[in-house]
Amino acid sequence: MPVCLNAGRLRIGRFSEPGRIYLITAVVHQRQPFFADWRLGRLVVNQLREAQEDGWADFLTWVVMPDHVHCLLQLRDRTLAEVMCRIKARSSRAVNLALRRQGRLWQKGYHDRAVRKEEDLKDLARYVILNPVRAGLVTRVHDYPLWDACWL
Repeated sequence: MPVCLNAGRLRIGRFSEPGRIYLITAVVHQRQPFFADWRLGRLVVNQLREAQEDGWADFLTWVVMPDHVHCLLQLRDRTLAEVMCRIKARSSRAVNLALRRQGRLWQKGYHDRAVRKEEDLKDLARYVILNPVRAGLVTRVHDYPLWDACWL
């Protein structure tokens, strides 16, 4: 498992609760569009799936955009910091290896928002998966290769 400095220290006001659903955004360092190459984006997807298979979190929906990732995840037996550290560290290693490069892939940190019970989860999921349409990358989400939702 990757070692992340301060993985146990949460941002002020951040609370990591098992079973809670979070809307997450992680951004590529300097907004470089590495994932415009869908094969590199699949390396991130692989890490989302492995974290789920290992019981860290359930990824309800996600989209890998050219320079960032959005997902709705439900924590299982790890903290939000641990899950994000794992995904970012392992995907960084995989992308750097594929590109034969070194250096930072992701910006430090990530944005998170705990989903309140009264919010409509499916509306948030639609928001996540419609990002490629809003960005003008495709006219229909089904034409974009880097997204998924547990409801489909």
